[in-house]
Amino acid sequence: MRIEAFDYELPKSLIAQKPAEKRDSSRLLVVHRDKKEDGSWADVRIEHRHFFDILEYLKEGDCLVLNDSKVIPARLFGRKAVKDDAGKGAKEGGARVEFLLIKRTGAGDTWEVMVRPGRRLKPGDDVIFSGPGSDIPEGPLLRAHILDFGADGTRIVQFEYEGIFMERLEEIGSMPLPPYIERPSGDDDKNRYQTVYCREEGSVAAPTAGLHFTEELLETAKAKGVELAYVTLHVGIGTFRPVKVENIEDHHMHFEEYTVPEEAAETINRAKREGRRVISVGTTSTRTVESAAYFDEAAECWQVRAGSGSTGIFIYPGYEWKIIDSLITNFHLPKSTLLMLISALYDREKILEVYEEAVREEYRFFSYGDAMFIE
Repeated sequence: MRIEAFDYELPKSLIAQKPAEKRDSSRLLVVHRDKKEDGSWADVRIEHRHFFDILEYLKEGDCLVLNDSKVIPARLFGRKAVKDDAGKGAKEGGARVEFLLIKRTGAGDTWEVMVRPGRRLKPGDDVIFSGPGSDIPEGPLLRAHILDFGADGTRIVQFEYEGIFMERLEEIGSMPLPPYIERPSGDDDKNRYQTVYCREEGSVAAPTAGLHFTEELLETAKAKGVELAYVTLHVGIGTFRPVKVENIEDHHMHFEEYTVPEEAAETINRAKREGRRVISVGTTSTRTVESAAYFDEAAECWQVRAGSGSTGIFIYPGYEWKIIDSLITNFHLPKSTLLMLISALYDREKILEVYEEAVREEYRFFSYGDAMFIE
């Protein structure tokens, strides 16, 4: 299948630069997947609502799967350390450098990072950090030693600091907003670029479908008889990387770490055995449970295996769904693997019809944009 089959026209003005004033006040486009008697898809049927209306579409017995990964303030601004005559790193004076943490590469605080400008840093160099965009203070809070080159122009670095690494990161790091948000991240983003149920630190991008939920909305859903299952998938930088091949079957996903707790597996598996809907909140939750799926001969249905793993699952049209029945999601970039995933859940041509309608109705797109429920 060609990459052009997943393209659409999007005015730049519809790319959301800030979140909605209230989380659940964003708009909600509801897609009803109706079928004809012969099993083929009927014409697209759409409703235009607000996200707080999602409760009208959630039923008693539904199982809602949510990704509780927490975004770390992974963007750091510092200066390359200038070496003195003895070849040792001085405290300041070098060129400005930006880091984006991607993932830990082993024990301790060794990380793979994206660097900008990359040409300035080679193994043996040091970078010292203060707050976002500021100069280096006396006694820098973080120092990074460049160990090696990584894949795709990244660097492998070892951090040195006093105290607790995540506390230092909270002090001087900023939220890693995606590149289509053309503004610096601010203090508000440390709250709004997180879900209200985030717990497990490790993502460099938010599971954005969950940004629309409030604590009150989740409590009301539970009171209605909706069961919640929390899984974890740490979102990596691959979520921003475009598909660069002409045939999508040739694309290789970046691997991401996930965990399905025993309690979540039991909740999801019980719903599958009883024939109740499993609704994923976001593509990351979807990829997690589909990666952990196995066929249980005794139960005669697909089930989810508890535990941790690494997944590079690539879901596109033709995929055989095992766990997920419906999906709450945001609007995704043209030619992206996320658009391919939702096309696999419904129908590529009909999804593009839905997107055309969303553009006509001026929905807000991407991470801080509006939501869609593929019922």
